[in-house]
Amino acid sequence: MIPICPADDAHVKPVAACVQCRNNDELDFDFEYAYQPIIHLRQRAIYAHEALVRGPNGESAYSVLSKVNDTNRYMFDQACRVRAIRGAAELGIAELLSINFLPNAVYRPEACIRSTFNAAREYGFPIERIIFEVTESEQVMDRPHLVNIFEEYRRFGFRTAIDDFGAGYAGLNLLSEFQPDIIKIDMQLVRDIDTSPARQAIVSGIVSICAKLGIAVLAEGIETRGERDFLRDAGVDLMQGYLFCQPAFRAIGVVDPAAWK
Repeated sequence: MIPICPADDAHVKPVAACVQCRNNDELDFDFEYAYQPIIHLRQRAIYAHEALVRGPNGESAYSVLSKVNDTNRYMFDQACRVRAIRGAAELGIAELLSINFLPNAVYRPEACIRSTFNAAREYGFPIERIIFEVTESEQVMDRPHLVNIFEEYRRFGFRTAIDDFGAGYAGLNLLSEFQPDIIKIDMQLVRDIDTSPARQAIVSGIVSICAKLGIAVLAEGIETRGERDFLRDAGVDLMQGYLFCQPAFRAIGVVDPAAWK
């Protein structure tokens, strides 16, 4: 059963919408989604699919994100959640769905989450299969606010992830304040890791820390078997990258059978 929006639950005190939530303005640009599988290497199975924003005809993410500004950031973030869920439901995705969100667009998590619950209910996509991930390289103006968003999302039943870990502003300080379900190691640390002792030491340290904190580690941007094999031997089971499958525009990506071997 899909949980109802907490603001509508008779056992939860009603939550007043913020000014942005009451704003019914529409975006003046369109966008779509591509979906890229995240694989569990040891189990040889699809673990999740990440929803990646694209232009209406498959144009780059930049062509869309370059249009986001302080005026439309909230509307865009809300529209992203709805369209990602709708697309996943229409494609019949049965695994987890990872959706990026913009923490600077979330004013009150208990109010701003309403559209996500409504979309999950409308399209029949269980919220326990949704991962909300934030890019660690995004400069979050108020880190306690981000931690509060994560804690509220977890309370509502969503999974959480920090993307591009090791490339941003927060790093271990953020991790000390909140332990997400998943850490996604930045692809710059993954690139040529099989031949880089420095990257090997850093990633091995991240894996060790996450093991002690009960956090799953996901390596993204994998392009070679050498990268895959080192990370596998380092204890990383979750992987994502062109070696396995490129993002599929408005479709479910098919993993290359040779990439498992």
